[in-house]
Amino acid sequence: MKEGIHPTLYPILFVDGEHEWTGVSTMKSGTTRSVNGVDHYVVNLEISAYSHPFYTGQKKLVDTAGRVEKFMRRYGQQTGK
Repeated sequence: MKEGIHPTLYPILFVDGEHEWTGVSTMKSGTTRSVNGVDHYVVNLEISAYSHPFYTGQKKLVDTAGRVEKFMRRYGQQTGK
């Protein structure tokens, strides 16, 4: 790999409510926390896979069957001018 062309990566502690996980990112924050002897920048998230309704099962998938039939019922009888 070429030297000097890649961004600097920092250790990050992502926090979403009670869930925390570590990773690396190019972003920094004003707060740090030590994890296993390594200082990580703390990034607070409002939503993640731990709290998003789609991933937690709180929201159901919308049934898309019948969309064409619904369209044809509404607009299928109109003729082009």
